[in-house]
Amino acid sequence: MSTQVFYFVATLSIIFSLMVIFAKNPIHSVLYLILTFFTFTVHYVLLNAQFLAVVNFIVYMGAIMVLFLFVLMLLNLNNETEPSKSPLIKIVGVIAGGCLMVTLIGSLKATTISSPLILKNPGLGLVENLGKELFGPFLLPFELSSLLLLAAMVGAVLLSKRDEVEA
Repeated sequence: MSTQVFYFVATLSIIFSLMVIFAKNPIHSVLYLILTFFTFTVHYVLLNAQFLAVVNFIVYMGAIMVLFLFVLMLLNLNNETEPSKSPLIKIVGVIAGGCLMVTLIGSLKATTISSPLILKNPGLGLVENLGKELFGPFLLPFELSSLLLLAAMVGAVLLSKRDEVEA
């Protein structure tokens, strides 16, 4: 059952990633990228890496993709404003695409279908184990990084604060 789900989600990942490349509208391309990241989240859940799934869902799908959508909407891309590409750029693109195709075909010929991996440690990838590592031997670097992020937030607030003009 889980191998069938894995192959189904892997097929969806490939289809959505190809749609990112071949979509004519950049907004549709970003939406397909969100779907691709969602299939990656499903892969992380299937691999018993819940923390990576949640971080992928929140950070990539929630923040970065929304930022991409806002930027694309603010740019107001039109076909009239797009510069024309020279024939040399098109030839280089075709050569690069051919090299990528040869590499993909060669790697697909070298792969074999194997049985699914069974983990020796079923607790691998769980948030509980990550918490034990972060708050155990890596407590000092974890706290130092939180202080660094706090200093960056305070600095951003101070830089964005306008000076009040005294009357």
